[in-house]
Amino acid sequence: MPLGELNLPFLDEEEHPSSGVYRHEHTRRWSAMVEAADGFIAVTPEYNYGMPATLKNALDYLSAEWAWKPIGFVSYGNTSAGTRSVQHAKQVVTTLRLVPLGATVAIRIGDSVQQGRLRPDATRDAAAVALLDELVRVAHCLRPMRVRAQAGTLPGPLPGSYLRRLTPHDAPEVTVLQRCCWVEEAVANDSLDIPPLHESPEEVREWLADWQTSGLWLDGRLLGMVRTRLVGTDLHLGRLAVVPDLRGRGLGRWLLRTGELAAGQDSRRVLLFTGAKSQHNIDFYQREGYRTVPADGPDGTISLAKDLIPA
Repeated sequence: MPLGELNLPFLDEEEHPSSGVYRHEHTRRWSAMVEAADGFIAVTPEYNYGMPATLKNALDYLSAEWAWKPIGFVSYGNTSAGTRSVQHAKQVVTTLRLVPLGATVAIRIGDSVQQGRLRPDATRDAAAVALLDELVRVAHCLRPMRVRAQAGTLPGPLPGSYLRRLTPHDAPEVTVLQRCCWVEEAVANDSLDIPPLHESPEEVREWLADWQTSGLWLDGRLLGMVRTRLVGTDLHLGRLAVVPDLRGRGLGRWLLRTGELAAGQDSRRVLLFTGAKSQHNIDFYQREGYRTVPADGPDGTISLAKDLIPA
C-alpha cells in the first residue's frame, strides 16, 4: 500500500510507540495492518543518501508490531539505484527488530525507465522472485520468535520450548507429526488402517477447527501435541504424540497432564482410545491412573478412562 494512502501525519502520539498506547485512529489502523503481516517489502526512492521522511515516519509510529518479521527492499534512484536509501533504512529497521533480507532489487532510473514505465528486464524479474522467495523462507524461520512474544503461550518442559493452541493454519506440521508418530502403532497392531497415517492436510485442518489441540514447539519444530473435546461429562482426549527422537524424556506425560487440565467442573472422567495391541501405550496410561472400560471406539482399539469425580 502506498504510504500516501495511509494519510499518516508526522508522528503525533503522546506515548512512546513501545507502550502500545495509541490515541489516534490512524495509528490504530496502521498498527492493525502491520500486526497482521508476516513480512514486508518496502519500495523506496533515495533522497540525499537516505530514505524519504515518509518511510522513516511510518516505521517510527510502531514498535512491537515490527518485531521478528523480515523486510526486503526494492530501491530506485539515479547514481546508486537507491541502494544508499536501503543502507540508511537498515539502520532503523534493525533497531525495531525487523530482519532485513540480503536479497534486494535496485533500479537505476536512467537505464530502466522509458516514457514513465519500466522496460522489460529478465534479470530484474529474477531478482524480484528471489527477493520474494527469501521473504517467505525467513518469515517462516522467524515465526517461532513472533509466537513466543504473543499472548497465549506457556513455557514448555524443555529449555526454550513453549505450548500454544494449534489452529487450522498448523495443519501441515500436524500432518507430518502424525505420520512420524503412528508408524509404530501400525507395526504393533499389524494394521495400516490408522487415520493419523492417512489424513490429508485438509482433513487435519478440518478437525483442528473442532478440537482443542495444544502443540509443543521448539525453534519452529512441532515436538508433540494432544487434543481434547468435551462430550457430555466426558473429556475425550487423543492424538497424544511426541516426535520419536525425543521420547523417553517425559514429554508425553507432560502433554497428557496438560490435556487433562481441559476438563470442566462437570467432567466426571477422561476417556481415550489406543490400539488394542499397543501394549507400550496401555502400560503408560495405566501408570497414569487410567483403567480399561467398555466404550464404543474405532475398530481395533480399546478404551481407557480416568475418573475425575468419584462415582
